[in-house]
Amino acid sequence: MSPPSRRLQTKPVITCLKTFLISYSLIFWFTGVILLAVGVWGKVSLEAYFSLASEESTNAPYVLIGTGAIIVIFGLFGCFATCRGNPWMLKLYAMFLTLVFLAELVAGVSGFIFRHEIKAKLGVAYKNAVKNYNSTDTSSTAVDAIQRTLHCCGVHNFTDWGDTEYFKQKGIPASCCRDNAKCSPETLSDLEKAATEVYTKGCFTLVTDVMESNLGIIAGISFGIAFFQLIGIFLSCCLSRYITNNQYEMV
Repeated sequence: MSPPSRRLQTKPVITCLKTFLISYSLIFWFTGVILLAVGVWGKVSLEAYFSLASEESTNAPYVLIGTGAIIVIFGLFGCFATCRGNPWMLKLYAMFLTLVFLAELVAGVSGFIFRHEIKAKLGVAYKNAVKNYNSTDTSSTAVDAIQRTLHCCGVHNFTDWGDTEYFKQKGIPASCCRDNAKCSPETLSDLEKAATEVYTKGCFTLVTDVMESNLGIIAGISFGIAFFQLIGIFLSCCLSRYITNNQYEMV
C-alpha cells in the first residue's frame, strides 16, 4: 500500500484529467454534429454534381451522416466513461478514437490525392450528360440543376447545345434561361435569338471548380477532426493509467 501523501497527489491529477477529457468529449460530440451538418449539406447541395460522376446516387453524404451520428453517440459515451472513471471504458473510448482517426485520415488523404481525377471524371461526365440530355433522366436533371444554380449554359458556352439531338427537337433547355417569361420555344430553337435570353457562359469550368473547392473543404474538415482525435486518445490513455495505478496503490 502506497503512502497517503502519494495518493493525495494522484487524485488532483485524475480530477484535472477528467475535466479535460469531459471538455474534449463535449467538443468531440460537437464535431459529430458538424459532420452530420456537412453530410446533410453535401446531400442537398452537391447531389447534382455527385450524380453526374456516377450512374447511381452516391453514398458519400450518407457516409458523413452515419459517421457524424456515431461520433455523437461515442462523444456521449466518452463523457459517461469519464464520469464513471472506469479504466476499461476509457480504453474502449481510446480505441474508438483511434479507429476514427485512421478512417478520417485515410478519407482526407484519398480526397486530396484523387481530387484531380475526380475533377476530370466529373468534367467528362458533364460533357456526356449534355450530349445525351433528354430532360427526364438523372443526369439531365443534374444538368438542369447545375445550369440554374451556377447561371451557366452548355459545356463551354450556350452554343454547345446546337450539336445535341435535344436542340434539334426542342431547342436549348429552359434551365439556361435568365428569365423564363422571356424564353419562348421559338427563341430557344434559334441560337441567335437565344443569345440575349440565356446564360452564355459554359458550365464546364464552373462545375469542376466548384466540385474541387468543395472536395477541398471536406478533406480539410476530415484532416482537422482526425488530428483532433489524438488529443482524446492521449487524455483517455493517461486517465485510464492514473485511475488503474491509483486503484493498485489503495490495495
